[in-house]
Amino acid sequence: MRPVAPPVPEEPDAPTPSLDRTLTWRMHTLHKITDQESLRRYPLEAGLSLSDGRCLTAIGSFGPLSVNELAQKANLNKAQASRAAQSLVDQGLVKKVDAPHDGRGVQLSLTARGRKAFARTMALVEQRNREIFGCLSPREQEQLAALLDRLIAHVQPPPGDEPEPEPD
Repeated sequence: MRPVAPPVPEEPDAPTPSLDRTLTWRMHTLHKITDQESLRRYPLEAGLSLSDGRCLTAIGSFGPLSVNELAQKANLNKAQASRAAQSLVDQGLVKKVDAPHDGRGVQLSLTARGRKAFARTMALVEQRNREIFGCLSPREQEQLAALLDRLIAHVQPPPGDEPEPEPD
């Protein structure tokens, strides 16, 4: 993460800030609310758990991926990504091949069935995005996307220095 501005000195008798007005709290709340609905809908509409769906869409969008890369792209910890990858392999949606540059590692990529499941799951992702962000105009959506990209770039650790994602 980039250097942070020094803390603002406390003013005597300054009102205590309200947690629910902080941007981080509101972003986390939005994440939790949308994940709850996704947890319900992914099995019904995509036939996948949320973790499996995240991993399938990450492999389809960014693959082939190692398990470590999958964890980073799917915002899961390595153990969660490994379990989801094995579940997707067991379902015939993903194939594992030995990594050419690492004798112990594997590369994950979609099978033909996986590509069909990826298309269905991405349709659900797009539908969820329309539902969540449909209250914003197209211009507001573009502005929000640009601001989020800027924030992500600001807090993104240097390559190879990424912390293990926390379990949800």
